Amino acid sequence: MKIDTKLVLAGEPSPRILGAVTLPTFQSATFQYRGASGEVLRYGRYNNTPTHDVLHSKLAALENAEAAVVTASGMAAISTTMLALLRSGDHLIAQNCLYGGTLELFSTDLPALGIDVSFVDGNSPHSWHRALRPTTKAIYVEVMTNPLLEVADLKAVVDFARAHGLVAIIDNTFATPVNFRPLDFGFDLSLYSCTKYLNGHSDLVAGAVIGRKELVEAVTTRLKRFGTSLDPHACFLLYRGLKTLALRVRCQNQSALRMATFLAEHPLVRRVYYPGLASHASHARAVELFDGFGGVLSFELNGGEQAAERFLDRLRIAVVAPSLGGVETLVTRPVTTSHRGVPAEERQRLGISDGLIRVSVGIEDVEDLIADFSQALEGAAA
Repeated sequence: MKIDTKLVLAGEPSPRILGAVTLPTFQSATFQYRGASGEVLRYGRYNNTPTHDVLHSKLAALENAEAAVVTASGMAAISTTMLALLRSGDHLIAQNCLYGGTLELFSTDLPALGIDVSFVDGNSPHSWHRALRPTTKAIYVEVMTNPLLEVADLKAVVDFARAHGLVAIIDNTFATPVNFRPLDFGFDLSLYSCTKYLNGHSDLVAGAVIGRKELVEAVTTRLKRFGTSLDPHACFLLYRGLKTLALRVRCQNQSALRMATFLAEHPLVRRVYYPGLASHASHARAVELFDGFGGVLSFELNGGEQAAERFLDRLRIAVVAPSLGGVETLVTRPVTTSHRGVPAEERQRLGISDGLIRVSVGIEDVEDLIADFSQALEGAAA
């Protein structure tokens, strides 16, 4: 089946439960259990209600994976995976431009637990061997960096992991399975903040870990102990949101490219970061790997931080808010949201300026969005 069909049909119970076309939400925290041979102990914290099971099967099918498990947030997916695969004394290699929360986890929390982390340039695979240690267990990258949309040499990541016996992990949130399916390229685990595109309606917080069965089972075991399970009602919302994922993402791909092109041609815009533009450093790699360039772009105005603030104040359709991937267009300055916990000198090293604006393009009419951005840009220059 193609992904559009999988989104609707994969994992659905057969026969349907009491004939219900839509999966019922099993809100019960506990289920009858007598300990019979082969009987499954179902419990909410175990993430294995019937609602969870169907969602797990659907997510695995989208990535042609052996297994999947949902978590209470995207950060829960990342942290639980790290603590499932790494122990005190182990070593992780990670890309050096990451989402702020992930960067803080890797640079502060993991070392506090005795897990060392080395950061490498995702575009310089020839340098990665210098970070290798006998204790290195995994390598971690993002499909596109937040907020500059750089694309690492993902094929080299997989080759490097295979050559050195490492687990290859990728955060695929920005691409979604519609644009990129990491397991088909050899990654072992694909992680998501389902809060974003997979749900797509800005009304839940969730995460997912998808990949090899034994690795997902290890994450699930830790998840039970850490209590990072996803509530059944949130499971239902995610299950429902997934069904329109392909429609939403393809619309956002098209609109984001149109918006990026408009901004790149605007005299008040100094620079645009979007891999769909030929001017972006990762354009050729994105064309090779992805079925679409995603719905997120970033840009800088000629007037810097002050101009950026004036622009945000004048928006009428787009909403100034953190997060991304919803049906509404969200605009924010990363230094005040996603990367506010990252030290200023580190942000400067990463190229994240105080005036950088990140846009998550929604499903509104793109001409209306361009008109909104145009009047806000003109007002910012006044």
